[in-house]
Amino acid sequence: MNAPLNLLEARPEVRVKTPRFGSWSSLVTRILIVNLLAVFALAGGILYLDSFRARMLETREVELVRQGEIIAHFLADAGIDKGSAAIATFSTPRGTRVRLYAADGTLVADNWRNSQVTRFALEDPTTAGFRRQSAIFIDRLIAFLSDQASLPQLAEPMQDTRSAWPEAQAAAASGTAQTAARRTPDRLVVLQAAVPVTRASPSPVVLLTIDTPDVIGSVRRERATSFIVFLVVLGFSLLLSLYLARTIVVPLRQLALAAHRVRLGRARDVVVPRLPHRRDEIGALARALADMTATLRHRIDATEAFAADVAHELKNPLASLRSAVEALGSVREREARAQLFGLINADVQRIDRLITDISAASRLDAELSRTRLQPVDLAELVSGTVHAMQASGPLADGISLQVTLPDKRAMVAADAVRLGQVVNNLIDNAISFSPANGVVTLGVATSQAGVTLSVEDEGPGVPFEARDGIFERFYSERPAGENYGHHSGLGLSIARAIVDALDGQIRVESRADGPTGARFVVTLPAL
Repeated sequence: MNAPLNLLEARPEVRVKTPRFGSWSSLVTRILIVNLLAVFALAGGILYLDSFRARMLETREVELVRQGEIIAHFLADAGIDKGSAAIATFSTPRGTRVRLYAADGTLVADNWRNSQVTRFALEDPTTAGFRRQSAIFIDRLIAFLSDQASLPQLAEPMQDTRSAWPEAQAAAASGTAQTAARRTPDRLVVLQAAVPVTRASPSPVVLLTIDTPDVIGSVRRERATSFIVFLVVLGFSLLLSLYLARTIVVPLRQLALAAHRVRLGRARDVVVPRLPHRRDEIGALARALADMTATLRHRIDATEAFAADVAHELKNPLASLRSAVEALGSVREREARAQLFGLINADVQRIDRLITDISAASRLDAELSRTRLQPVDLAELVSGTVHAMQASGPLADGISLQVTLPDKRAMVAADAVRLGQVVNNLIDNAISFSPANGVVTLGVATSQAGVTLSVEDEGPGVPFEARDGIFERFYSERPAGENYGHHSGLGLSIARAIVDALDGQIRVESRADGPTGARFVVTLPAL
């Protein structure tokens, strides 16, 4: 028992495993995911533009049908022959192509044929520039992501008849307007509306065809703008994630590593970063962990010192006991053997007293942490303790006890058993220092500062330089002539621990009424 105990060295070695970046348990990954959710929500707005395009195309399709119905009514009133001549020269602001098919399906008029106006320009989509190719690629990607139905590709027939257009055939047969949408190789949408001229079946049919570069161009421009905003927000989110990772995750990992080092006990003084520049919750956590580690180290040091003191205190009576036992075999005189037996009995009692007090002191912190405080009348507790001592018989060396109590109750928040232990220890300490036929005076008083318990003796008093040391464990400086070994040196230490746990104070001072002696004062908060 000579070597100090190191409680941390007995723990098994455990490897420190920190989450790696990219794992779901990593805080960096979670921060990145949370920040990217808003970014991808913005990206969803790009998909919404496609539904906006669809609604614009539906509106344009309705307008085309209305335009076709107007032309059909005109043809029904003017006649096919006169109307076909008018259609051949018909022009619209958006360049709508108007074709008239007779009842037998032949083309009789086309406002784009033999026209002096350039209606369109042919471009090879395979030779388009980067911006056009990028737009076509994005159109295909958006169509794939939004699960759009693929439109049939527009292809001009070798011989332009009504049978080349299924919607015109359906309109001629059913007598109702029919629409269709097709796409060009560069992903532009072409709308067509077939409107029957008469109710007869088959009926002449007006077929209107319109390109929608303005709609597609507008959607593409908005999509490009949204994509640029998406890239900016994405970059900002990544920078924000890196910043949060640096300001949150890095210090947390440092604190976790320091906590693991404390748990492993590899180094006696583990430096836990206090992060004094941080005024947020992480800084508060770092300082709390640093304080907790310092307190833990202090407790470990106190435990090691306590173990060393226990070994030292037990070694003396054991050495005396061993010497007495060894001498017992060689001593024949009756009186000398009786003295040796008395010495052995005293050493055994001393060891038993030490073990009892050491056991109580070692359990004190754990028991105090589980103590539930209740209202206790300190005056009644002191009175009951004194009466119990007096009822058990006369005190040693004719010492007497006197009690001064207040007229009213002195209520404190405490555990009655532990507070009674404080009273007992202070009385025992006063009795041990009192001369024969001395008086130990106890007093309880109430004031604005709290409830005060005082215990006075008529002994030699406590030197000023020793008034802090007497509350340490195994304090052994006692007056000359006292029978050594009758006290473990733990009574005042236990009393101070209990008083501290009750948010009170304990001190020792000289008596103020003239006689020599010590005066122990305990102050507790009043209820």
